[in-house]
Amino acid sequence: MTLLQAILLAIIEGLTEFLPVSSTGHMIIGSSAMGIAAHPFVKVFTVAIQFGAILSVVVLYWKRFFQNIHFYIKLLIAFLPAAVFGLLLKKQIDALLENIVVVAVALIIGGVIFILLDDFFARRRQLETSVDQDVTLPRAFRIGFFQVISMVPGVSRSAATIFGGLAQGLSPATAAEFSFFLAVPTMFAATCKSLYDFLKEGTGELNNQEMMLLGVGNLVAFLVAMAAIRYFIRFLTNHGFKWFGWYRIIVGIILLILWKMGHFDGVNVGDF
Repeated sequence: MTLLQAILLAIIEGLTEFLPVSSTGHMIIGSSAMGIAAHPFVKVFTVAIQFGAILSVVVLYWKRFFQNIHFYIKLLIAFLPAAVFGLLLKKQIDALLENIVVVAVALIIGGVIFILLDDFFARRRQLETSVDQDVTLPRAFRIGFFQVISMVPGVSRSAATIFGGLAQGLSPATAAEFSFFLAVPTMFAATCKSLYDFLKEGTGELNNQEMMLLGVGNLVAFLVAMAAIRYFIRFLTNHGFKWFGWYRIIVGIILLILWKMGHFDGVNVGDF
């Protein structure tokens, strides 16, 4: 992997991690287009640069993370369903990760749902709510179960949790913010687990070049994610979900076309 390739993948990660468009699908397209999808280091890179994206949430919303213990209880309650089901269904999830068609179909179905329900979501766009006032413990727990759905690759963690928040009566802005906050423990746990598995497999030590790429990747993902989060809240409030829905459908179709053309032969989608 070259420095330019690392930067491009980090930009993709930063742009898509917190948007309801599936970072998995975009990582697959990006790495495959650059011809590096099957490289062993790509696996650890795409996982490790999530740390930069996580850090952007903490920096942007640092006051929330130093507020009170109740905030962390909400996150823990919302995180528990994914943690439990992730451990219980690990084999089934890994099997789904190896199927590029599952990723593409999930993208398309999610896009259709966003388009069909956009008018319903629009009724809440003008609501003035806050995470502290509206995300009660029961609501946080139920949103956590929506996050379990995102274990199906292509669904998108942010899409599932934002939809879960909307289903609980939250405004789009509040639902999106809570999705950002919930990403911190969820992605941190997933990153640590993936890095542990990578090192446990004895794939090899990281050399100086690879360490440098990881550093640059995290920095770029951090900066891009900060910009994406700020823009996303404004865009969501003004325009809703339909454009994300159409975009998901387009990405899903692209994945199916690439799969049909044999571009994923020898590539383990689970690397992403």
